[in-house]
Amino acid sequence: MARLRPGLLLLMATVALASRGVQAWGSSKVVRKFQDVSESYVYVEQALWFAMKEYNEASKDEYTFKVLQILKSQEQVTDSLDYLLEVKIARTMCKKASGGNENCLVQRDPKMQKMFHCTFIVASKPWNFELNMLKKECQPV
Repeated sequence: MARLRPGLLLLMATVALASRGVQAWGSSKVVRKFQDVSESYVYVEQALWFAMKEYNEASKDEYTFKVLQILKSQEQVTDSLDYLLEVKIARTMCKKASGGNENCLVQRDPKMQKMFHCTFIVASKPWNFELNMLKKECQPV
């Protein structure tokens, strides 16, 4: 009977914790809801870089896109730092094969111009060097 007690005790503790709604590490419990943060905040810049990298890789367009304007930047704290970014992006004159788009100019030819209003949510765990796209929605402007 003495051998069953530790197992029974562990089961009872697990049930008690679960019934109180204790969240396990790695869950998405919101510690702090989205709040405005500066667009120059280093983790916002990192999240935006990642969002555009993911956007350009997934896009079937032969040209890269870059951010013209940051409309909103917010941070939420869960088990990660989540960044909500609303941006206006435009097609550049650089083809994807040429690499980065930091120095690329926006298309000037009206037939080649393309702009989108995008909302990205990027989860960042800088302590693990992790970035994950949680949401990517873009609408033509």
